[in-house]
Amino acid sequence: MNDDQRKKYWHTNLKYLGFLLVIWFMCSYGAGIIWADQLNEIRWGGFKLGFWFAQQGSIYVFVLLIYVYVRLMNHLDKKFDVHD
Repeated sequence: MNDDQRKKYWHTNLKYLGFLLVIWFMCSYGAGIIWADQLNEIRWGGFKLGFWFAQQGSIYVFVLLIYVYVRLMNHLDKKFDVHD
């Protein structure tokens, strides 16, 4: 892989990471702390939604984001022919 391809690969990787970290921040910090009062007006499984995000929801979202990142990176590796 030449330098131009490495830069494109790394730039795309950072773009994926930035996007996924924004989603993670919005779910963990935003839904669990910032918007908790507004979300607590909604019930999810018998619990207030803000509480649910702070206790469990952000963990589920984090695991889902790991899965999405793996899929995106596998696709990116194949695109740049650096896959195993």
